[in-house]
Amino acid sequence: MRYEEFTIEGRNAVMEAFRAKRPIDKLFVQDGCQDGPILSIKREAQKNNVMVKYVTKERLDQMSETGKHQGVIAYAAAYEYAQVDDILQAAKDKGEAPFVFLLDNIEDPHNLGAIIRTANLAGAHGVIIPKNRAAGLTAVVARTSAGALNYTPVARVTNMAKTIEDLKKEGMWFVCADMGGTEMYDLNLKGAIGLVIGNEGEGVSRLVREKCDMIASIPMKGDIDSLNASVAAGVLAYEIVRQRRM
Repeated sequence: MRYEEFTIEGRNAVMEAFRAKRPIDKLFVQDGCQDGPILSIKREAQKNNVMVKYVTKERLDQMSETGKHQGVIAYAAAYEYAQVDDILQAAKDKGEAPFVFLLDNIEDPHNLGAIIRTANLAGAHGVIIPKNRAAGLTAVVARTSAGALNYTPVARVTNMAKTIEDLKKEGMWFVCADMGGTEMYDLNLKGAIGLVIGNEGEGVSRLVREKCDMIASIPMKGDIDSLNASVAAGVLAYEIVRQRRM
């Protein structure tokens, strides 16, 4: 996997990126732009399930590094995405039961990078993120992961709930972090396991939570009621590590 510049500006450059099948995380289009080249770019975005955000010219000017955005800027992934099968294969190659992180709409790139770093150190075989309404593999994520992106495959899926269903057929169990669950020390977290971590504000979405086999809560003794998403991921991951060692 190689690190690449991830901001692509200008109509031709963005169109070429789509043609070259570069993984695009987000597309920013100037509000009110409806000419032919912009419509073609929007069609490509739709075809590739890329989220389009409409912003003012002033916002694009601020984002632009070249000053020549022509009403369109794309954020390309800084790293290549893996397939879910690559993650399962990584577990098979090591002769281990799969251990996978699934991140339900983590929006802060610093959180995403920190969680990928934790996944690597905890021995997880990979991380799965959704295509929409979530951070992608930007340069910020790459930096925050402290090199873990070179070793931990990250797959991107359209439908997290369906992915969980598919992985259950492979014999995996799923545990999600939620305050109303069973204390994590009282759960059996051994074997082939997927750890589901929710969005910074809303937690795990209802659809995804319903697909999980277990809901784990982290015991808290302080005066505030929640942990940062990346810290919660670390605490739960290491309870899984402890149980896998036993």
